[in-house]
Amino acid sequence: MRQWILVAGFVAPLAAAAQSPVVVLRHANLADGARGAIATNSALVIRNGQIASIENEPFAPPAGATVIDVGGRYVVPGLIDAHTHIASLASARRALESGVTTVRSASTSNYQDVAIRELVKQGVIPGPDVVAAGVFVTPDLGETMLADPKLGAFAGGVTSEAALRAVVRVNLEHGVNVIKTRGTERAGLPNTDPRKQTYTEQQLAWIVDEAAKGGVPVMAHAHGDEGAYAAVKAGVRSIDHGTYLSDSTLALMRQRGTFLVPTYITVVDLTRPGGDYDDPVLTLRGAHMLPRLGETVQRAHRMGVRIATGADTQYGPESLSRVSGEVAALVELGLTPLEGLRAATTVAADLLGVGSRTGTLQVGMEADVIVVERNPLQDPRALADVLVVISNGRVALNRLPFGR
Repeated sequence: MRQWILVAGFVAPLAAAAQSPVVVLRHANLADGARGAIATNSALVIRNGQIASIENEPFAPPAGATVIDVGGRYVVPGLIDAHTHIASLASARRALESGVTTVRSASTSNYQDVAIRELVKQGVIPGPDVVAAGVFVTPDLGETMLADPKLGAFAGGVTSEAALRAVVRVNLEHGVNVIKTRGTERAGLPNTDPRKQTYTEQQLAWIVDEAAKGGVPVMAHAHGDEGAYAAVKAGVRSIDHGTYLSDSTLALMRQRGTFLVPTYITVVDLTRPGGDYDDPVLTLRGAHMLPRLGETVQRAHRMGVRIATGADTQYGPESLSRVSGEVAALVELGLTPLEGLRAATTVAADLLGVGSRTGTLQVGMEADVIVVERNPLQDPRALADVLVVISNGRVALNRLPFGR
């Protein structure tokens, strides 16, 4: 088990002599969405990448342990980004430093998400853990044909049953954990209409069926209602975005257990200068999309659709979208702070199929934890100021203590 420190802006492994098999967070308040309450003045003991025990203070750490005194601050499960496009080591680092310890990729151009997943597993780099999607199953593959020569056979389009199933199989051959497809066009391009349906229910059903043969679920990009409804009928695991969803589509999602990943913070980005999007057409589009998406989130919440967080960013150097911002926005839209934290931890973990190993502060779970200054169950904006990040038991970021 390696430990990690930040050196001159990048993450590097500590020398072997400085490694410790045990990490202890002392004098901590534990804020866990699963508990729905605060465990005060506790010590969290991490051993071999897992939460080994939770002790009451005063507590004597084991000899040789790496001890971080959090001084009454709040220890929270690592955040989960259920819709991201991380494709570089620098982006993975930025995600991790924001408190994200697990991500679900929403496609990359050349299976970078698969490679990052494996590097994390091997201990070459610290997290986040990656649920990889590989290449986007979309009508026009464009440059992603370069990801695998087999994809060149579909330069004319990916719309037939044979083509759709074949592209899914290429992804499965690369070892993906989820298939990403679309029900509608994009919002982030000025020359497309996000309400326009792309794949039919039948086409989406072929994708879902082929993915199921490989034992993986399907996530569907969909802003417009018709495309989203077709995707839910076809059996996708989640609708990502969902700006214009009707009550009938939301009711079907509730009935079938389909998750909503609204990526609200990304539409906020459309309306503001800078960030991932900076185009006047998109700014104007975002101005009318944002209230519609807010209404959708509110109706989904009232109807009992499970909502998970996604920042829909590459975590590039100009990005302003973060999961912490998504949690704060969801709370502003009517979720309680507890529900907001769960959207970024337990609910998102269930969506990704990793709820048995991460998302909560329980003995035996992976040691994916962060430390923040204030209680996120009272003020969800506290999640934006991450002081310590531990992923799979590795200390990836430690800004404490502030004093000399």
